[in-house]
Amino acid sequence: MVLSACSGFLLAVLWMDLIFDSQVVPHRNSPGPLPEPVLESIAAYYHRATTTSRPMSRLIALVMVILLGALGFHAVRGHDPGWLLGTSAGLAGVPIVLALSRTVPNAVRLGNRVGDAAEQTRLARSILADHVICFGCMLAFLVLWVAHDTS
Repeated sequence: MVLSACSGFLLAVLWMDLIFDSQVVPHRNSPGPLPEPVLESIAAYYHRATTTSRPMSRLIALVMVILLGALGFHAVRGHDPGWLLGTSAGLAGVPIVLALSRTVPNAVRLGNRVGDAAEQTRLARSILADHVICFGCMLAFLVLWVAHDTS
């Protein structure tokens, strides 16, 4: 139950991020920088989400820790199949490591409008790609645990 709740929460956060990230998609084949209104919109969102919303922005990290702790608890308890725990660890671990190592630092940089338009465009495109990967992983994680909990 805790695993499903945590992954559902993280999916909701990713959905909100993707609402802003999706502004990159119509310009995906454009060789130049994103239009300024697009950069401004995405940057303003990430400035709010990563900088000015503290301490609420730390809730996401807390939910990640709870998810990993609950997964560890399931592993120690030993009632769940090894394949489920191993797959779940990968599906949860990839987005968490990606978020901590690349996505959040890039979002902070974009939110602070670091670099020229070309650099901000690179950051926005990278954040979109990261969020698509994270969304897929967390959705698969949630589906696995809902299916497991209902069987």
